[in-house]
Amino acid sequence: MMKRIIFSILLVAISITIQAQEFKQQQLDTILISSTRIDLPFSENSRTISVISQEDIKKSATTNVADLLQQVAGVDVRRRGTSGMQADLYIRGGGFDQTLLLIDGIKVEDAQTGHHTMNMALPLEVIERVEIIKGPAARVFGQNAFTGAINIVTKKNAEKIGSVGYQLGSYNQQNVAATLGQNFKNTSVIAHASVNSSDGYRFNTDYNNQNYFLKAAFNTNKTPINLIASFQERKFGANGFYASPTAKNQYEETQASLVGITTNIKKGKLTLKPKLYWKRNQDLYVFVRKNPEVYRNFHQTNKVGASIDASYTSKIGVTGFGVDVAKVFLSSNNLGERDRYMTTAFLEHRFKLLNNKLDITPGVAVNYFTDFKYHAFPGIDLGYKINNNFKIYGNVGYTYRIPTYTDLFYNDPTTLGDENLEPEEAIAQELGLKFKKGNFNASVAAFNRDSKKLIDFVKENETDLWQATNIRDLNTKGIELNASYGLNFAGFNQFIKTGYTFLEDDLKAVPSNFSRYSINSLRHQITANLETQFFKNLSQNIIYKYAERTSGEHYIVLDASVNLKLKTVELSMVANNIFNAEYSETNFVPMPKGNLLFGLKYNFK
Repeated sequence: MMKRIIFSILLVAISITIQAQEFKQQQLDTILISSTRIDLPFSENSRTISVISQEDIKKSATTNVADLLQQVAGVDVRRRGTSGMQADLYIRGGGFDQTLLLIDGIKVEDAQTGHHTMNMALPLEVIERVEIIKGPAARVFGQNAFTGAINIVTKKNAEKIGSVGYQLGSYNQQNVAATLGQNFKNTSVIAHASVNSSDGYRFNTDYNNQNYFLKAAFNTNKTPINLIASFQERKFGANGFYASPTAKNQYEETQASLVGITTNIKKGKLTLKPKLYWKRNQDLYVFVRKNPEVYRNFHQTNKVGASIDASYTSKIGVTGFGVDVAKVFLSSNNLGERDRYMTTAFLEHRFKLLNNKLDITPGVAVNYFTDFKYHAFPGIDLGYKINNNFKIYGNVGYTYRIPTYTDLFYNDPTTLGDENLEPEEAIAQELGLKFKKGNFNASVAAFNRDSKKLIDFVKENETDLWQATNIRDLNTKGIELNASYGLNFAGFNQFIKTGYTFLEDDLKAVPSNFSRYSINSLRHQITANLETQFFKNLSQNIIYKYAERTSGEHYIVLDASVNLKLKTVELSMVANNIFNAEYSETNFVPMPKGNLLFGLKYNFK
């Protein structure tokens, strides 16, 4: 009953704000969704796509991508600790191995485990926007996009980038950052460096994170060649993060890096987007921080790849096609020496019929893995523009993921992998409606996913080892609603944004007495963001999050921020978990209660 009341209040709040004066902001319609081969304006996509803009990021009351994504309905980020040092990423009830992360269209999944996906999340200072594609995306991106994909788009305009900042807060949080941008003749450079540290909010949760980023564009007056390089290192105490909640002395160090070269070549009706990249991840885990010899894992994963995406415009529409080739190398004291060659070919075509009101985009992707052979995943997107305000859309697709090296080969005193595991697979469908009028946007989508051969670790007796196996069949269905509205009040922009997701998991009977990965999706999820300004240079934001999991656990978290701009100086305050909610997001790791972070930033551009 309480959640219904809360949701009703949010809807009423939206309706009240429809007494609008002129509201000025960047329209989503002008944003091209760049993560696909066929570039389309936001409004023309026949999928459920959310975009977090640069302005949204500034007003999000967050300091990292993990916290930022928690404000999006349908996205479940399960954190262990603060500052995004370790977090697992889920979309619409999928697992942490089933969501793909991209940076400027480069796929940066980790073959060892999906636990490392968020290691590659970039500092907010260098992000232009975040594109969130929900639903089956395998035919667009390939393996790992089982339930969706997230593309981080980095900034391009170096002319407006130049700042240094310092933040100090609870638990001796200290964040130091510098971001510089400079244009030269036919060249531009953006560079960032930051260090984030804390003593921790409880025993053995201290951390020290370092982030470095470089983006350079050459030959900008003709065919630009873009170079991107990033390096993130995290060192943190992992009290109860893994094994069991009683394992209080765990410790972990991770390194994630990416080097990529991209360009965009246009010749008449043909567009080519070549990419070369090298992605590396390193993970050191020790069971007892002060005595590493008790138990220690050390893994290094390298992925070297090349891809080319292309589109061709003809009288019958736009054809998208491409090839992605990569080689993965793993060196591990536990998982052994492994390597895998993989290639993916993509083909899709967008038809526009009935005076451009109807769009139909069938497509297929074909994968080859040296250890899992060939797989094909077809799909189709359809959309019909009822009028200038309404669009109905739907999509259906086959999706899958191959096991990680952890699924296949991980062994410890309690766990045994299985090198004979088969890929997970699913058929997913979605039907949605989008509405836009003036500054009001709303959407609703119903979705269904029938998954087979999901991987779990199970055992028959309490004293047995956890054994990896393709044991689960799962049906996931749900509904997602989003609404946003902007208005001008007292001469300033005000903005409200809400989202709601309902999930229902129907797990087929598991023929084992014990299961390690119990289904614990966000059965009900409500997000709301209220951005207000009543005085010159002073703005404030309130972020509301309600979560109820299938286990029955539920909690409300309220965050807020205040930002004061004084010419070139910005003062800020971020307050997280204002009402001291007691909750955990994964593995019974308690999240911190109310805490504050004060910031000072100097902009010299």
